[in-house]
Amino acid sequence: MSLLRIFLILLITVVFAHAGDTAQSSQAPAANKATVDNQACVSCHSDVADKIKTHGHGSVACQTCHSRHEEFPHPEGVPKPSCATCHSNMARDYARSVHGQAASHGNGSAPGCDTCHGTAHELDSAKTAKFRAEVPGLCGACHADVSEQYEGSIHGQAVKRGIMQAPVCTDCHGEHSILRPSDVASSVHRSKIRDTCGSCHNDVRLTRRFGLPADRIVSFDASFHGLAAKSGTETVANCASCHGVHNIRASSDPKSTIHPGNLAKTCGQCHTGAGARFSLGRIHMAQGQGEPPVLRWVRYIYLFIIPLTLGFMFLHNLGDWLRKLRRLRFSQQKQTPATANMEAPLRTLPFERIEHVLLALSFIALAWTGFALKYPEHWWARPLLLWESARSMRGIFHRVASVVFMSAALAHILSLVFSRRLRAHWRALLPAGRDIREAVSNFLYNVGLRKQFPGRSPHSYIEKAEYWALVWGSVVMLMTGVLLWGDTLVLKWLPKIVLDVATSIHFYEAVLATLAIIIWHFYFVIFDPDVYPMDSAWLTGRSPRKEPDTQQPE
Repeated sequence: MSLLRIFLILLITVVFAHAGDTAQSSQAPAANKATVDNQACVSCHSDVADKIKTHGHGSVACQTCHSRHEEFPHPEGVPKPSCATCHSNMARDYARSVHGQAASHGNGSAPGCDTCHGTAHELDSAKTAKFRAEVPGLCGACHADVSEQYEGSIHGQAVKRGIMQAPVCTDCHGEHSILRPSDVASSVHRSKIRDTCGSCHNDVRLTRRFGLPADRIVSFDASFHGLAAKSGTETVANCASCHGVHNIRASSDPKSTIHPGNLAKTCGQCHTGAGARFSLGRIHMAQGQGEPPVLRWVRYIYLFIIPLTLGFMFLHNLGDWLRKLRRLRFSQQKQTPATANMEAPLRTLPFERIEHVLLALSFIALAWTGFALKYPEHWWARPLLLWESARSMRGIFHRVASVVFMSAALAHILSLVFSRRLRAHWRALLPAGRDIREAVSNFLYNVGLRKQFPGRSPHSYIEKAEYWALVWGSVVMLMTGVLLWGDTLVLKWLPKIVLDVATSIHFYEAVLATLAIIIWHFYFVIFDPDVYPMDSAWLTGRSPRKEPDTQQPE
């Protein structure tokens, strides 16, 4: 290493060391400035000095707030120092709060900074446990009735026991930016209640530490109330609607709004007469956590039936599609496009085609609006949310579609009763002993476990499975849907578990029906190579499909 390089390194080291010493020496007076200045004031204001040194402004120099203090005697008429000089953000929040607005309109009794924090010389830090414990009392000086309710609540009792994690007034309402509950920006506005309560009841650490149920927010979000609130409906019940606002008590407390003896009155605020005769049962129910056995068995049954049924449909149709694709695209035989044979027998009568259109439109609307009620946050549900206001338009559309669906079902029943021609036409869909044999043999053929095409009847298990599945699904969906539509009447005469079971069945049956339509029905009327791009029987009454037993195997 050259001497020049060594000299440069030593020079840089000396310069930085001198700079550090200079910085420390320049900071030392600044650190002691408050002490020096305040000591000069102590000679006359010893009483103030004794107070301030143990409080929040103990490290603040007197001159920071008191201008022209160096003049003696001190001049009169010097403006009182403003807290906003140092605490501008808090002052801005206060100015738009209900307290700040009241003060700006001339209300002399509106609380200011010193009302809650004390005088500038004696204020305590708001971060101390002592200050937090005194918050309910501070607010209670003006809001005595609210303070009385809070003191008897589960939160107020926890604070009295020294549990500082329990919420006080400022945790829910805010500190300086306290707004009216009707203000959308308020943390206690109806749209914000779930998040405000969830700040504690959705905190894993707090729920574990104090043994609180950890599923309250999750189960609320999954409930009818939670789903409606998630989409922006503000008239639906939230946490405060049932548990109260300041008077929140344990469910075992006879004074609690959620005590079993008071549930009828609490739920009756929205559901008149609900629970007046039978117990309402559990409200917060997360899947698999304390749910009644009947709900668990409903879920188990459908989780067995849905994959089994859809799996059979998928494999059956996939095998059918692959065999037909091979026959139509890769064989030496020349194939012609599928077109309706106007000489073929009439498969659907005009009245049946009208029924089908009503059924299809109402089913699509029911599926869309129904799943939008369950999953409002997804992109395909957002168009429906554009019409949301005080009422859930998804719910209205869903009910209108259900009326159309029920009308189509009723028309079908009446047509079978009063029309001999239609009755004779639909008689072909009555179950027969050969249907099961045909279904099994065709499935084995489609998946490659049978070499020879077994043939199918003109109205085979394919059409019969569709029709009777539709009949069964319609009965189940209409029965459970009517119960859910008339929830208030149901709760008046039956226990809540009836609605819980109806809700579960309605959802799982909707999943099964929707996927079955896509996998089974859409395949045979759209994606089946024999009729692609569409079986026109629903429009013209005649189909391009050849009779199954005359179709040539691959």
